[in-house]
Amino acid sequence: MIELDGHLTPTDAEAIILGGTPVALAASARAKVEASHKALQAILARSEPVYGVNTGFGALSTVRIPETDLVQLQRNIVLSHATGVGAPLPDAIVRGMLLFRLNSFLQGASGVRPEVVDHLVGMLNAGVCPLIPEQGSVGSSGDLVPLAHLALPLLGEGRARFGGEELPGGEALRRAGLTPLADLAPKEGLALLNGTAYMLACLFLAWLWGWRSLQTALGFAALSFQALRGRMEALDARIHALRPHPGQVQVAAWLRELLSGSALTDSHQADVQDPYSLRCLPQLLGPVVETLWAVEGRLRVEMNAATDNPLIFPEGRGTALAGGNFHGEILAFAAEWLGIALAELGASCERRLSVLLTAEGRGLPPFLSPEPGTGSGLMLLQYTAAALAAENKVLAHPAAVDSIPTSGGKEDHNAMGGTSAWKTLRIAENALSQVALEGVAARWAVALAGEEDLSPASRPLYKALCGLVPPPGEDRYLGEEIERVRQAIRDGRLNHHEL
Repeated sequence: MIELDGHLTPTDAEAIILGGTPVALAASARAKVEASHKALQAILARSEPVYGVNTGFGALSTVRIPETDLVQLQRNIVLSHATGVGAPLPDAIVRGMLLFRLNSFLQGASGVRPEVVDHLVGMLNAGVCPLIPEQGSVGSSGDLVPLAHLALPLLGEGRARFGGEELPGGEALRRAGLTPLADLAPKEGLALLNGTAYMLACLFLAWLWGWRSLQTALGFAALSFQALRGRMEALDARIHALRPHPGQVQVAAWLRELLSGSALTDSHQADVQDPYSLRCLPQLLGPVVETLWAVEGRLRVEMNAATDNPLIFPEGRGTALAGGNFHGEILAFAAEWLGIALAELGASCERRLSVLLTAEGRGLPPFLSPEPGTGSGLMLLQYTAAALAAENKVLAHPAAVDSIPTSGGKEDHNAMGGTSAWKTLRIAENALSQVALEGVAARWAVALAGEEDLSPASRPLYKALCGLVPPPGEDRYLGEEIERVRQAIRDGRLNHHEL
C-alpha cells in the first residue's frame, strides 16, 4: 500500500502503474481536497464569475451560466469533449492517467469533492481502465479529449476494461464494487478534463523504458566491445576529464568497470582505432544519460503539480485564479528531447550490430554464422534494426514547433504535446527492440570470440542472455528469443548492475 499525500516519486509511480500496488489517501491530502472544495462553494455563494464553473468554456467564456444549469454544465463538458479516435490506449497509460490526475487533485487547488478523489482511488485499486482512444489531444487546455474519455465511466458512460473484459463504463464500476457518480458538482467536469495526465503518462513510460534500454544497452555494448576486441584507451579517464560533460564521464566510468579484467579487449592489433560505435560510446551515450536526468526533473515537478484551471486557493475568503497550468509546452519539449535521445540510443545499437556481423578482420565469421554461405546467420537482425532506425528518424521530427489554434482562436497557441509524448513512447518501444537485437548478436559473438575470456563484471549479464538465446548454430527461427530478450529489458531484468 502506498499512501498518497500529493508528493509522488517516480519509484512509487512505477509501482502503482506497472506493479498494481494499491493506494490510499493520506489524511493531510484529504483535508486539502476538502478545503479547496469548501473554498469553491464560498466563492459561488458570493455569485462571483468563475471560468468554467458558472461560465461557458473556451470561446464561450463570455456566456454566464444560470445557477440551475451548473451541474448540467459539468456533465455536458465530459460528454461533448470525448471525441477521440484511434486504438484504445494500453492499461499502463490509462493507469498512469488515473494516478496523475488523482495526484494533481491532492495539491488542494482543484475544488473537487472528496468523493471524486475516492472514485479515482477505487478505479486504480480495482483495476478499472476506461477505454481511451489514443488520438485527440492538442496538449492544451491540457489533454481534454483523452481525459474526457477517462471521466466517462465516472458518470456511468463510455466503456472500460475490467477483469479482462470490455464493458459499459457503469457496469465496469459496478462489477468493481463502485457506483457511478449521480452528478458532477460545479467545476468537477472541467477539473477532470483540464490537466496534463495523458502527456505525462506517455512521457513517464517512455522515460522508464528509456532508462531500462540505456542500462541494458551499456551491458550489451560491453559484450560487443569485447567480442570485437575493442581498445580500452578510448575510455581512459584522462580523455574524459578534458571534456567533462557529466554523462560522458559517467558512461566512461561504467564501461571501465564493466570491461575491467577482460582478456578480449586490446587483443586486436591490426588497427589502432575502433569504429565510432565503440570508440565514442561515452560521447554517444553520455548525452542520452543527461537527457534522461533532465526529463526526470521535469517529471518530478509535473506529477506533483496542480494543472487544471481555474485554481482554487482556500486562504482567506477563498480565491479562484484563472491561468494556464494545463499548457503542455514543457512536457512537449521534454518529450522531443527524449525522443531524439532514444532514437540515437537505438541507432548506436544498430551500428554495433552491423559491426558484429561484418567483423571478419576481428576473428568473427560473416554474420556470425558457423557456416557462412549455406547459412545467413544473424544477417537479418540488422535489417530490422535499420527499419526501426528509419521509423525513429521520422518520429523524432518535432511536433512541438507548430501550433493549430482551437476553440475559435481563443486557444491560439497549443503545445501539441499529446503528439510529442505519444510518438516518443513509440520511439522508446522501438529502442527496446533495437537493444534486444544487439543483445542477441552479442550473445553469439561472445560465444564465438571466447566467453571464458569475458570480464568478471560482464559475465552475469552474459549468463542471463544465454538463458534467453541459444548458442551459435545453424539457421533457425529466433523470433521468440528476440521477444524474450526485449521483454526482459522492458521489465528491467537485464540491467547490468542488478544481475
